[in-house]
Amino acid sequence: MKAKHRNLLYLFSLTPSLFCVFGNLLGGVYTLANFFYSLVVLALIEWLTKPITANEATAKDDFIPKGILYLHIPFQLLSIASLIYGIGSEIIQSQWVWSAALSTGINSGSSAIVVSHELIHQKNKFKQFLGRWLLFTAGNMYFFVDHLRVHHKWVGTDKDHASAKKGENLYYFFIKSVFGQWKGAIQLETERLKKEGKSNYLFNHYVFRQFILHAIFDTMLVFYGGFYLLSIWVFHCVIANFLLEYVNYVQHYGLTRQENTRVTELHSWDSDCFVSRFLLVDLSRHADHHYYASKPYHTLINYDKSPKMPSGYAGLFFIAAIPPLWFAMMDKRIPSA
Repeated sequence: MKAKHRNLLYLFSLTPSLFCVFGNLLGGVYTLANFFYSLVVLALIEWLTKPITANEATAKDDFIPKGILYLHIPFQLLSIASLIYGIGSEIIQSQWVWSAALSTGINSGSSAIVVSHELIHQKNKFKQFLGRWLLFTAGNMYFFVDHLRVHHKWVGTDKDHASAKKGENLYYFFIKSVFGQWKGAIQLETERLKKEGKSNYLFNHYVFRQFILHAIFDTMLVFYGGFYLLSIWVFHCVIANFLLEYVNYVQHYGLTRQENTRVTELHSWDSDCFVSRFLLVDLSRHADHHYYASKPYHTLINYDKSPKMPSGYAGLFFIAAIPPLWFAMMDKRIPSA
C-alpha cells in the first residue's frame, strides 16, 4: 500500500464522532450507536482481520495526516454540543440520557484524548493549545503535565503511575493511575512555578487553571440544565478518562525497565490491527512512539522485537474488564527480563 493511500485510512478515526452525533440527534435506542460501534463492531473487526505491518515511507509534513488531526476539533465540538442539545431539547429522554453520555464519553476517550495526545507532543504552541482544549472537553486536568514530564521519562519504572504492573487489574490501576498522575501534576507545576519565580498559582498553575475553567463551564451547565445535566457531563468525563487509563493499562502492562536505562522498543506493547492503527491514529505503534516521542503518528513504524498484543485496543477491552481472562491471556506473553 502506498503511503498516500494509507494516509487516507486515518479518516476512519472520525467515524466514532459520526455515530455519536447521529445517536444524540435521534435519541432513544440510537444513543447506543457509538457504544455498539466502538466496543462491539470494532472489536470484532480487530479479531477477524489481519494486522497491517508494512512500514510505508511517508514524510512527516504530509498534509492529509495533519489535516485529519485538525478535523477532530470541530467533530469533538459537534459531539459535545449534540449531547447538550439533545438533552436540552428533550430529544434524549429518561434512561437514554445515560446511554448518550456513555457513547459520547467513549468518543471523547477514543477520539479527543487520542488526538490530544498527538498534539501535545508537538513543539508548536498552537498545536499544544488545541491538544489541551481537547483534554478540557474530556474533563482531563492532569494528562498534559504528567504524560510529557513523567510518563515518557519513567515509563516501566516505579516512578510512573501510568505503567501497569503484572498482576494489577484494570480497576485498581485506574484509581492508582488517576490519583497518582493528579498528585504528580500538581507537584510538578508547583515546583515549576517556584523555579520560575511566579506566584499567581491560580492562573499560572496548569492544573489549578484547568480546575477553575472547568468550574466555570460546570456552572454554565447548571444554569442551562441544572445539576442533572452536570451529573451527566461528569459521567461522560469519567467514561472518557476510564478509556484513557484503559489504554495506558494495555500499553505497558507488566513491562519493566531499570531507571538508569533508556526506553526502547521493548517497553511498550504493539499492535498493527487495522482498527487500532487507523481509528486511533497509530497510537498502537506505541513502541516507536516511546522510542522516538517526537515522531508524527503517521511516520511511526513496526518493530519485530516489540512485544505484540494478541489483538488491538478495541478487541481487548472486554477481556481487560474481566481480570482473570486478562491475566490468563497476557501474563504468559510478558517477556522475561
